[in-house]
Amino acid sequence: QVQLVESGGGLVQAGGSLRLSCTASGRTFSNAVMGWFRQVPGKEREFVAIISWNGGTTRYTDSVKGRFTISRDNAKNSVYLQMNNLKPEDTAVYSCAAGRGPTTYSPMHYWGKGTLVTVSS
Repeated sequence: QVQLVESGGGLVQAGGSLRLSCTASGRTFSNAVMGWFRQVPGKEREFVAIISWNGGTTRYTDSVKGRFTISRDNAKNSVYLQMNNLKPEDTAVYSCAAGRGPTTYSPMHYWGKGTLVTVSS
Protein backbone atom coordinates (compact mmCIF):
# COMPACT_ATOMS: atom_id res chain seq x y z
CA GLN A 1 0.00 0.00 0.00
CA VAL A 2 1.38 3.38 -1.01
CA GLN A 3 1.59 5.99 1.72
CA LEU A 4 2.76 9.59 1.64
CA VAL A 5 3.36 11.11 5.05
CA GLU A 6 3.95 14.82 5.53
CA SER A 7 5.65 16.54 8.44
CA GLY A 8 6.99 19.95 9.37
CA GLY A 9 3.83 22.00 9.60
CA GLY A 10 3.08 24.30 12.50
CA LEU A 11 2.45 27.84 13.65
CA VAL A 12 4.80 30.57 12.48
CA GLN A 13 4.72 34.35 12.42
CA ALA A 14 4.51 36.25 9.17
CA GLY A 15 7.95 36.55 7.63
CA GLY A 16 9.09 33.29 9.14
CA SER A 17 10.07 29.99 7.53
CA LEU A 18 9.05 26.36 7.61
CA ARG A 19 10.32 23.27 5.82
CA LEU A 20 7.82 20.59 4.95
CA SER A 21 8.89 17.01 4.33
CA CYS A 22 7.05 14.14 2.69
CA THR A 23 8.27 10.55 2.71
CA ALA A 24 6.73 7.85 0.57
CA SER A 25 6.49 4.14 1.28
CA GLY A 26 5.08 1.16 -0.55
CA ARG A 27 6.48 2.25 -3.89
CA THR A 28 9.53 4.03 -5.19
CA PHE A 29 8.94 7.43 -6.82
CA SER A 30 12.50 8.00 -8.00
CA ASN A 31 11.27 8.03 -11.60
CA ALA A 32 8.04 9.95 -11.01
CA VAL A 33 6.79 13.47 -10.52
CA MET A 34 6.09 14.74 -7.01
CA GLY A 35 4.46 17.90 -5.80
CA TRP A 36 2.80 19.98 -3.11
CA PHE A 37 -0.76 21.25 -2.95
CA ARG A 38 -2.66 23.18 -0.30
CA GLN A 39 -6.25 23.62 0.77
CA VAL A 40 -8.09 26.09 2.95
CA PRO A 41 -11.34 24.79 4.50
CA GLY A 42 -14.24 25.66 2.25
CA LYS A 43 -12.03 26.23 -0.78
CA GLU A 44 -10.73 24.04 -3.56
CA ARG A 45 -7.33 22.42 -3.39
CA GLU A 46 -4.65 24.62 -4.95
CA PHE A 47 -1.44 23.65 -6.75
CA VAL A 48 1.68 24.97 -5.02
CA ALA A 49 4.79 23.38 -6.54
CA ILE A 50 5.88 20.40 -8.59
CA ILE A 51 9.18 18.72 -9.40
CA SER A 52 10.14 16.28 -12.14
CA TRP A 53 11.62 12.87 -11.47
CA ASN A 54 15.24 14.02 -11.41
CA GLY A 55 14.66 17.50 -10.01
CA GLY A 56 15.59 19.07 -13.33
CA THR A 57 12.30 20.88 -13.76
CA THR A 58 10.24 22.70 -11.17
CA ARG A 59 7.10 24.80 -11.42
CA TYR A 60 5.35 27.03 -8.88
CA THR A 61 2.11 28.86 -8.54
CA ASP A 62 2.69 32.58 -8.99
CA SER A 63 1.90 33.51 -5.41
CA VAL A 64 4.83 31.52 -3.99
CA LYS A 65 7.49 32.15 -6.62
CA GLY A 66 10.65 33.50 -5.04
CA ARG A 67 9.55 32.41 -1.57
CA PHE A 68 9.07 28.62 -1.78
CA THR A 69 11.52 26.00 -3.07
CA ILE A 70 10.66 22.41 -3.86
CA SER A 71 13.34 19.74 -3.80
CA ARG A 72 13.59 15.98 -3.61
CA ASP A 73 15.88 13.20 -2.45
CA ASN A 74 15.22 10.07 -4.48
CA ALA A 75 17.46 7.97 -2.24
CA LYS A 76 15.04 8.76 0.60
CA ASN A 77 11.90 8.63 -1.55
CA SER A 78 11.12 12.09 -0.26
CA VAL A 79 10.10 15.54 -1.39
CA TYR A 80 10.50 18.81 0.48
CA LEU A 81 9.06 22.31 0.45
CA GLN A 82 11.14 25.13 1.91
CA MET A 83 8.83 28.05 2.65
CA ASN A 84 10.36 31.45 3.39
CA ASN A 85 8.83 34.86 4.03
CA LEU A 86 5.53 33.24 4.92
CA LYS A 87 2.36 35.29 4.72
CA PRO A 88 -0.99 34.84 6.49
CA GLU A 89 -2.55 33.90 3.15
CA ASP A 90 -0.24 30.86 3.04
CA THR A 91 -2.23 29.34 5.90
CA ALA A 92 -3.61 25.99 4.72
CA VAL A 93 -3.31 22.23 4.94
CA TYR A 94 -0.37 21.26 2.74
CA SER A 95 -0.42 17.84 1.09
CA CYS A 96 2.20 16.12 -0.98
CA ALA A 97 1.36 14.10 -4.03
CA ALA A 98 3.07 11.77 -6.46
CA GLY A 99 2.37 10.58 -9.95
CA ARG A 100 3.40 7.73 -12.18
CA GLY A 101 4.96 9.74 -14.99
CA PRO A 102 8.29 11.57 -14.91
CA THR A 103 7.46 15.09 -16.04
CA THR A 104 5.79 18.04 -14.38
CA TYR A 105 2.82 17.55 -16.70
CA SER A 106 2.14 14.05 -15.41
CA PRO A 107 -1.03 13.73 -13.32
CA MET A 108 -0.94 12.95 -9.62
CA HIS A 109 -2.20 9.57 -8.44
CA TYR A 110 -1.17 9.35 -4.80
CA TRP A 111 -1.90 11.82 -2.00
CA GLY A 112 -0.87 12.37 1.59
CA LYS A 113 -3.27 13.43 4.32
CA GLY A 114 -1.59 16.77 4.83
CA THR A 115 0.07 18.93 7.47
CA LEU A 116 -1.35 22.19 8.77
CA VAL A 117 0.58 25.41 8.30
CA THR A 118 -0.70 28.45 10.17
CA VAL A 119 0.86 31.86 9.62
CA SER A 120 -0.03 34.55 12.13
CA SER A 121 0.07 38.25 11.32
